[in-house]
Amino acid sequence: MSRQLLQLKGDPSIRRFVFSQTRATSLFDQRYDELIDRIEELFLLYGVFHVQIHMSTCQVTVWLLDDPYNYRVLAGDEIFDADNRQRVPLLSYPDGAKIGGKQIRPLMEKFKLLRFGDDTVYLRSGSINVMNGCLGLNFSCDGTHYIDHAEFLASELYEV
Repeated sequence: MSRQLLQLKGDPSIRRFVFSQTRATSLFDQRYDELIDRIEELFLLYGVFHVQIHMSTCQVTVWLLDDPYNYRVLAGDEIFDADNRQRVPLLSYPDGAKIGGKQIRPLMEKFKLLRFGDDTVYLRSGSINVMNGCLGLNFSCDGTHYIDHAEFLASELYEV
């Protein structure tokens, strides 16, 4: 992916009513700091190279280095349960990753700003792929952005 933002507009019927809605607090919202810990752990210890975090519906979809063609879904509070995480084999962080292990937490912290910064236009889901360095952001207005992680971290556009 080029070092350029790709922005896609979603369903016009959703965008039309965006200012009639407010964010409802989810389980992930209530436990977001712990969610950051669990996501970081999945990347650093369990061989996850891509994660999709659905904050509103409280599900995390993960793709593993040793089984890249099959994804796994952790729904509800399963991500917080150590037994569920331990079903995934321990694997070291990939050498070829474009996103360094120490960048996971700052990315998740910035996702947090986008989730809680506004009750009307907010982050619904976010994805991180450490191998290609790409992030996906889906907002309550049904807009989607794909952006390089370094641009995202440096950009004031994604500040609240």
